[in-house]
Amino acid sequence: MTEPTTYRARTNYDERKATIYQQRKVHKHDSEMKLLDRAFSIIPKTLEVIDLPCGGGRVFLRLASHGYKVRAGDLSPEMIKIAQKNADEAGLGITVDHADVENLHYADKSIDAIVCFRLFQHFPTPAIRQRAVREMCRVAKQYVVMSYFSPYSYTQAKLILREKLGGRKLRKYPTSLKEVEGYFANSGYRLVKDFAELNLVKTLHLAVFERISD
Repeated sequence: MTEPTTYRARTNYDERKATIYQQRKVHKHDSEMKLLDRAFSIIPKTLEVIDLPCGGGRVFLRLASHGYKVRAGDLSPEMIKIAQKNADEAGLGITVDHADVENLHYADKSIDAIVCFRLFQHFPTPAIRQRAVREMCRVAKQYVVMSYFSPYSYTQAKLILREKLGGRKLRKYPTSLKEVEGYFANSGYRLVKDFAELNLVKTLHLAVFERISD
């Protein structure tokens, strides 16, 4: 089977959809930001963190509010416009970059830490997943903090059942922690800790990986 050259996360965010994406339910946003806080409790605040892809900026805005020096980038021009506006309004003094996680333009080990939130579940094949992880590990000097969707949850089981009963087709690709660890191990990183939004109930996890080799 030929590897897909594109997928929804690369092409889906025109101006209308980028705007809609910002309209997240308050309780979902709060739950996800608490998960982010838990993961970053083990990341020193002296480090510079880049948010890739940043979407509208809710992750880098949260980290900046906790004292991190932040940078940001996204593939979608429309998302970049929204994120830049939010960064300017927050007085962060940063320029949001045009950045493709699969082919980053940053130099090796040039940024202390990378956070990649709510992207990995869109990757349809192991080849794409490994390519993205390899790029993030190349650029990060010390940490990569990345979310993924676990297949072992009530939420995922419910979605699978809905599809089998003729409902909406699944558009996201869950991956086990073991699979994710393998991608990072191939790039010289080890798992520090895995955080679940709500273990065995919700599918969202956020894992912290640390460089172990030069």
